[in-house]
Parts: sequence; structure tokens; C-alpha cells
Amino acid sequence: MTAPRAKPLDIITIGRSSVDLYGAQVGGRLEDMGSFQKYIGGSPTNMAAGTARLGLRSALITRVGDEHMGRFIREELQREGVDVRGVKTDPERLTALVLLGIRDDKHFPLIFYRENCADMALCEDDIDERFIAETRAVVATGTHLSNPRTEAAVMKALTLARKHGGRTALDIDYRPNLWGLSGHGDGENRFIESAKVTAKLQSTLHLFDLIVGTEEEFHIAGGSTDTIAALRAVRAVSKATLVCKRGPMGAAAFTGTIPDSLDDGQTGPGFPIEVFNVLGAGDGFMSGLLKGWMDDEPWPLALKYANACGAFAVSRHGCTPAYPSWEELQFFLNRGIVTPALRHDQALEQIHWSTNRRKTWPEVRAFAFDHRSQLEDIPGATPEKINRFKELCLDATLAVSGDAPGYGILCDNRLGKTALHRAAGRGLWIGRPVEWPGSRPLTLEPELGPDFGGLSEWPLEHVVKVLCFCHPDDAAEMRAEQEAVITRLFHACRRNRLEMLLEVIPSKVGPVDDQTTARLIDRFYDIGIYPDWWKLEPMQTAAAWSATTAAISARDPWCQGIVVLGLGQSEAELASAFRLAATQPLVKGFAVGRTIHAGAGRDWMAGKIDDATAVADMAANFRRLCALWDEARAAMGDAA
Repeated sequence: MTAPRAKPLDIITIGRSSVDLYGAQVGGRLEDMGSFQKYIGGSPTNMAAGTARLGLRSALITRVGDEHMGRFIREELQREGVDVRGVKTDPERLTALVLLGIRDDKHFPLIFYRENCADMALCEDDIDERFIAETRAVVATGTHLSNPRTEAAVMKALTLARKHGGRTALDIDYRPNLWGLSGHGDGENRFIESAKVTAKLQSTLHLFDLIVGTEEEFHIAGGSTDTIAALRAVRAVSKATLVCKRGPMGAAAFTGTIPDSLDDGQTGPGFPIEVFNVLGAGDGFMSGLLKGWMDDEPWPLALKYANACGAFAVSRHGCTPAYPSWEELQFFLNRGIVTPALRHDQALEQIHWSTNRRKTWPEVRAFAFDHRSQLEDIPGATPEKINRFKELCLDATLAVSGDAPGYGILCDNRLGKTALHRAAGRGLWIGRPVEWPGSRPLTLEPELGPDFGGLSEWPLEHVVKVLCFCHPDDAAEMRAEQEAVITRLFHACRRNRLEMLLEVIPSKVGPVDDQTTARLIDRFYDIGIYPDWWKLEPMQTAAAWSATTAAISARDPWCQGIVVLGLGQSEAELASAFRLAATQPLVKGFAVGRTIHAGAGRDWMAGKIDDATAVADMAANFRRLCALWDEARAAMGDAA
């Protein structure tokens, strides 16, 4: 069956959604976990995100609670590019939770917290025919056939999909304890025989064009622990293509009569990788399979995608976070395996990180008030007054930004904690400095600790900003000392899932020419530092900008971009700098501070102006700089 392509959506998945709390420690009991990483979970939710990463237009139908975890799921799905119109908020029930761990390469304990949870309240009224009509396929999972109310919702969605010419698929997704066959502590168990479950599944199998499961899942669907017999029992009630997952042996697809051996099905190549975490691997597999299926690829190629996506999941921590982007998958298939532990493949991990970021920013106009020593040097300044003044800086930022995207701040925690905390969740780009002001060789703020463990306390929306006073012609000892700090910081950022901004100002160290900054950038890439952002001083020539952006693009095509710093220049000087920088698409905007706040800060600290006047003055300055940048960028567009 060919699904019509002239529809807004490729896939709608329907069923479970949860927050997965993954034990951060590996090799111990779930009882001994000391901390957890928080991800979205639930097979349909994982598949919606996984297929979106591969370029399909995906949506999800589920329910979440009217609380923080429900909002987390919705926001994460939106970040992944998933259509959330079908994600309903349940006013009475809580979002489901799952606790998971990695005991060893064979045992992965998990506990489902799903008692009367939000997604199990999904009902027929939640299924909108107009929404279903928009998709080329509906994908269901077996768990939501276990309850009459959720089964009715799934059946309605499947019936409507077929009515409107869509495809239908089932991931059997058999969890015995979610069918009430075992206790809460038995979440790891994947198979318990049950004639009742078999009968329920078989009553629906005729509705599907594609049915996917492990051998054990086909055992429950077919009512036999002989895999061939089980597949034949499923074939007796369904004409669907059957895809049987075989773990490290790959998978086999059967479009017609079931042969005498699984080896006689259509197969795709497998990938011999280290087994680190099997949780979520099936959903990764299904995401790759759906990509191939919806693109009408031959089954061997669809299975190649599926096996590769499953391999990524098996080799990483978490479910959805482990799944590849389309760019990452293509890189992997073209290059092949370098190390069986994919999470230790630096080239692959860089593509994974940079093509699956939480957010991309087409432009950033940032008010930088992360200054510390400069404000401490103002007569009358105290830590308390500086903290209050930085709140006024935030007020000025918000007065200009409103609800519009593309605005941001740079703010520190030591002297600007109140403003930094207030800025959370407002849609701002937030950079937060870690360098000790003016240090050369580079040292960091004490709050990070000697092991940089303080980063574990940072919200994920904060960008780690580090300023390094360095030059390509630095003495070897100075270079080595500074690079060692930045290397440790870079890896600490990745470990804590935080973006990093590297600011370099070579003109403060030595003479510069058109190649100076480009040489610095090449050096950092040479030692394995891939900042998400660069913060660079205004360059004086087009040749310098061209050399700089070419250095970044050649080494990291997925870099978020460059923001231009101010160096305390006048508005007229910045206007000229902006016109030159705006010719480079990689330059996303600016992060300027003293040009905006110097006068107001001096007068406010001296008691010459009040809060409102300070805010109004800084807002006017910031607004004019934003206008200058927008004019420069618009002029570039007109010239093009």
C-alpha cells in the first residue's frame, strides 16, 4: 500500500508517554543509584521523536498531566520537531514516570509508575478525525490495547486512518506487567504466556499493514513459543508485512508466506557494536524502519536504517537522546564502525550532539551584563548593589525583547544570581561566564570547584561562556596551561549536556592581522574543542571575517554561530562593525554590555538616577543597538 504524500504529516504515533528517570551510575543496583538523568519516554513518544530526527513529519497522540512533567514532555517534543496538537492535558491525573537502570550488559531494571496515569485516560474523544486525516500513517503500540478505554481510542484512530487512505502499523511492545500479569518490580520481564493477551492482540491484527516485534512479542501475538509457528498464526489473521527483531542477529521482514526459517526473510545488514543499554533500542529500531517504510524504500534498506538506529540506542545512555539525526545516520552508514562503543566515537558524538541540540538560534541580540570586576571598580558599588543593578539590566532586556525570539543575556551567578534565576524560562538565550575576570593564564570561578562539578547544578538552558585571553603566538607553556583548562571545561560541558561559548580576544594579547583569529580557531579544533558558539571581537576587514568563518565552517558545519562582542566601543563604532560582520551568515548577532550599561551603572551606583530611569536608559541603548544590527543584516539581504 502506498500512502499518499500530499499530506501535512507522515506519522502519528499513539499511546504511552512518560518521563524516564535513568540512573546515571552504571554497574550497580537501581537501589544504589545516586542520581538520575531525565528524558522523555514511552514507546510512541520515543518513536515520534526518533522519526522526527530522521526527517519525518511526526506527531503524537497521548495524554500528560497538568504539571511540570507533563509540560516537560510537551516542550521536549516541540524541541524535537514533533507536532503536539494531539498531546492532551489531563486535569486530574499525573504524568507517568519510569525509573530505569543499567545493571550490566544483560540486566536493565525498570519500574513503571503508571497507576491511573494520564496516558491511560486516553479516550475516543481525544481522537480528532481531521487530525488523523492529515497523516500518511498511524502507528500504535500494544500497551494501549490492554485497557478498554485506551483500546477504543486506538481502534478509532486506526479506523479513521484507513478511511482516509493512511497506512497503519503496530509495534507489539509487550510488557507483561502493563497487562497486569506480574508485579510492579517485574518491569524488566518481557514475556509471560497469556491466552487472554494473545486473543486481544489477534482480534486487532487484521487492521495493520505493518506489524513489528521481537521473537517473544510474536510468541504472544501468535500464541506459540515456536517463532515460525507464531508468525504463521499471525499471518493467518493479517496480510501485514511482519518484521521480526532478532537482537544481535538483526531482523527479518516477511511480506507473504512465512518460510521454514527466519533466515529466509528479507534482511538488512547488522552492526556489531557493544551492548551498553538495550532499553529503548526497539523504539530506535522502529524509528529507522518507519523512515524507510514511509519513504517506500525496499525492505533491506529499511532494515538497514532500523538496525543502525537500534545500534545507536544500544550503545548510549537513555532512549530518545540516543537516537540519531538523519545527518548522523548517513555519516555512520557511509563511514562505518570505528569503535564498537559508539558513545566513545568522537566524530560520531560530535555530529550527534550538534545535530540534535535542544534549540537552534537563527539570531541572538544579547545584552551582556556579566561584567564583574568592571562593576566592582565603580565607586559606591557593593555586591548587593551590583546584584540589584543586574536585575535592572534584565528588566531593560525584557522591555526590549517582549515575547519576541532572538534576544538574550550574558549574566553571572556570583554577582547577578537574582537576575540569572529570574531569566529562566523566558525564552531568552542565556550565557553564563565561568572565567575569573581578567585571568591569564585562564582560571575559573571558584564556584565550579576543582573538578568543574559545579556545572552539574546548572539548568540545561544556560550556555557556558568562557573568555580566554590567548594568541596564536603565545609561548608554549602559556598555551598548554590555558588549553588544558579549556579542554577539561569542554568535556565537562558535554558531560552535563550544556552548550559552550568560547570567547577569544587576541588583540588584548598581541598584534593581529586578517589570519590571527582563524589561526586560533583552527588550533582549538585541532585539540578537539568544538564550541557551540564563538564570541569574537569586531574585525576590521572583510578578509578577516571571511578567514574566520571559513575556519569554523570547514571544521564544524553545525556550529551554532558567532556573536560579536563590544569591547566598550561607541554606538557609531559598533554600527560600522555590525555592517561588516553582518555580511557573514555565520554571525548570528551580538553580545554587548558596557555600551549599553556603563553610563547608567555609574550614575545609578552614585545615586544620581533611580531604578526606572536606569532601566529606561539601558533599554533605549539596547533597542538602538538591536536596530543597528537589524539594519546591517537587512542590508546584507538586500545586497544578496
